[in-house]
Amino acid sequence: MKKLLAIVSIALLLNVSATADEGMWLLSLIKQFNIEKMQEMGCELSAEEIYSVNQTSMKDAIVIFGRGCTGEVISDQGLVLTNHHCGYGAIQQHSTPETDYLKDGFWAMSSEEEVPTPGLAVTFLVSLEDVSDRVNSVLTNEMTETERQNAAKEIGTQIADEAEKGTHYDASVKKFYGGNKFYLLVYEKFTDVRMVGAPPSSIGKFGADTDNWMWPRHTGDFSLFRIYADKDNNPAEYSEENVPYKPKHHLPVSIKGVEKNDFAMILGYPGGTDRYMTSMELEEVIRITNTNRIFVRGVRQELLLEDMLADDAIRIKYASKYARSANYWKNSIGMNKSLKQLKIIERKIEEEKVMTEWINENPARKEKYGNALHLIKTSLEARKEYTHANQYISETLLRGTELISFSLKISLYEIALISENEEMIKDAVADFKNTARKFYKNYNAPTDQKVAKTMFKLFAENVDKKYQPEIFNTIETKYKNNYTKFIDEMYGKSIFTDSTKLWAFLGNPSAKKLAKDPVYLASKSINKKDNELDNKLETINADFDKGHRLYVGATMEKNEGKAMYPDANFTMRMTYGSILDYKPMDAVHYDYITTLKGVMQKEDPSNWEFVVPEKLKELYNTKDYGQYALANGEMPVAFLSTNDITGGNSGSPVINGKGELIGTAFDGNWEAMSGDIVFEPEVQRTISVDVRYTLFIIDKFAGATRLIDEMTIVK
Repeated sequence: MKKLLAIVSIALLLNVSATADEGMWLLSLIKQFNIEKMQEMGCELSAEEIYSVNQTSMKDAIVIFGRGCTGEVISDQGLVLTNHHCGYGAIQQHSTPETDYLKDGFWAMSSEEEVPTPGLAVTFLVSLEDVSDRVNSVLTNEMTETERQNAAKEIGTQIADEAEKGTHYDASVKKFYGGNKFYLLVYEKFTDVRMVGAPPSSIGKFGADTDNWMWPRHTGDFSLFRIYADKDNNPAEYSEENVPYKPKHHLPVSIKGVEKNDFAMILGYPGGTDRYMTSMELEEVIRITNTNRIFVRGVRQELLLEDMLADDAIRIKYASKYARSANYWKNSIGMNKSLKQLKIIERKIEEEKVMTEWINENPARKEKYGNALHLIKTSLEARKEYTHANQYISETLLRGTELISFSLKISLYEIALISENEEMIKDAVADFKNTARKFYKNYNAPTDQKVAKTMFKLFAENVDKKYQPEIFNTIETKYKNNYTKFIDEMYGKSIFTDSTKLWAFLGNPSAKKLAKDPVYLASKSINKKDNELDNKLETINADFDKGHRLYVGATMEKNEGKAMYPDANFTMRMTYGSILDYKPMDAVHYDYITTLKGVMQKEDPSNWEFVVPEKLKELYNTKDYGQYALANGEMPVAFLSTNDITGGNSGSPVINGKGELIGTAFDGNWEAMSGDIVFEPEVQRTISVDVRYTLFIIDKFAGATRLIDEMTIVK
């Protein structure tokens, strides 16, 4: 390991240009920086076949799924494949204790059985254009960072509006490379998306929290949806008249399998990386951000899980919320461990020394970039206490206590109640009722009340009084810091605790009555303090943003002409690498593929995370794997590749050198949880569902052969 660290450290010090498998690359730069190396590794496609503005290309089969995942079109009838955990909210939305699709799975055996899913959308990238010259032309060195950001936003909005004019597209201009470059992105959004298929959670979430981020993995993490369009193949709101969307391109599905060192690439929407983060920022991440998240969410999740395991109705209501919380919680645990174990801070310090020396070698560079690290350092020091308090408000009170965040939503309509304008009040009530219906569908007041008692107490114990909302003075003086008494009284007297009380209030709404509601009073107090902290941080962060922009700008200049990729920002990227095993530690070797045998070895009927469906056991015992088995007769489940991904890539297609789908990415590995900050080529891996396992579950387990029939299967 020491030898590995030394090698990687030297590479970092020399420059930050990417290694062969590193990078979340902008598609428009593939021809310039990547395609030659990709073809050497086994890619048989041209850059134009992967990304083209004027011709159909692979990017036309890739979608933003929902608000934070990726999906791929795998048939000429708009069938979309993504992860089970990406479709989890939709699956949960349609589940009840009587029709528990989370537990039992769901399969539409005909198009008529495909379920409309309000609120779910998929989005295609139409084009990507570098507009840096136009944006930078209105920016000057004399501007403050806030003025610079506002000017960039203004010209960006103008550019986006021009791109949208006369179309049904959505457009936006986003910053890249720390705000040194800008790109125009044009999208087409489809809102009639219907649920088609999902395995039971015992397959789609097999291993749950215990196996999350771990290898070997045995999770069938996939689900299926379909895009519907109007008769002209354009986006349209749900209608019975809509028909399956005819995509410009869909991915053929290969059942030829994978072998060690095979080429593999991924197209998707990675959410965010911090590859240009400094050592000082890493200190903040480890000591404040991750530490707070690990502690608070760990406490809250134990309380939620207790109720979820005791009642199926509560389990269904909280399944998606719990999964989202636990995923990032465990990520933070692994990240802190990796950052320390791999000595990333020490490596960053050395990198900064080399950069400082390079900047100081030239007076012009020193004038331009010399203050970058100082700005970052002073702003981090200045924001330390505010960051801690701000995060605690979010984790314990706004995210952690559901009724607090929900009641704040009515503040948007309070002005209508105060106005006493009947038409305004009528519209406000109707809007808020829609919000409330969605909230109560997945809400259990006794659970939230139990959690709130702990969350309020945690906040008071861990945040300095000068950063506490005024409501905590009331708890101290009136309730003698008896949080149980305060929460019980607050929930007992509030109109927000259950829908019956709220509907009675909305039948005869009153601004005066709302103003006296104990939950609303607490919410406004918390929100006021949160806004105060946000305002403090906004001022401080202007200096931080400038320092970061200058530091990345210096890095770009130092590496001019070399292949460099910008940090991920939930725009489409490509990553390429190979199918490969790894050795995480001395005397341990992980193979690159897992099989159904591993599912059976992990089975534990007494543990909800490792229950195996009877039908799956029958198929295993009879070895009824059809055309999807390995040459040795085993059933593949998941595989590893050296691709560079992060959150947002969930559901991304893993594609072979011929442009065929071989798997669906769903996770990273525990040993490289620092991967959002530093790529670790020796140990960093992407975990993907082997598409043969996906097809096996659809075909043999579910019997949904109509879905297999519409795919382009390559043998």
